[in-house]
Amino acid sequence: MIKIKKSSTADTRTCDWSKVSKETLMQSSYQHIGDVKQALDFFRKCLENAGETHDSDKITGIDDFHADFATGFKQTGWWDRHRSLNRHHINFADGVPTDVNLIDVLEHVADCVMAGMARSGSVYTLKIPDEVLQRAFANTVELLKSRVVVEEENKQGGGE
Repeated sequence: MIKIKKSSTADTRTCDWSKVSKETLMQSSYQHIGDVKQALDFFRKCLENAGETHDSDKITGIDDFHADFATGFKQTGWWDRHRSLNRHHINFADGVPTDVNLIDVLEHVADCVMAGMARSGSVYTLKIPDEVLQRAFANTVELLKSRVVVEEENKQGGGE
């Protein structure tokens, strides 16, 4: 979980701005910067996890992968399972998870660019339906919100 402290003094919509000192505004700004860092650290960890687990079924299921590959993918048992097991094949309707997010989008981009450049020296035009991108955006907002716990402001002025 990402723990942040309630901060109502850095936004004119949530406080009486005429009563906020420069020092309080500075403190609230530092707090906000730290909060955003925590959120970006969370996304970084999600990306690291995506990289560490990317296409792992190519290794664990090499026999099935090779069986499909050896037919030029006329046989698709492994390939069909692969799209359901991995979150990043979002250019196929059956490869888009319900909770698709921007981590999946970035993994898709990385996958396609790295494969294209390594295999042929070029990348085919990448397209994702707008509704998938909008859902990924909304789901990423919800993913982050679900990880945040807001603690009350310390009004006493003391330490923890």
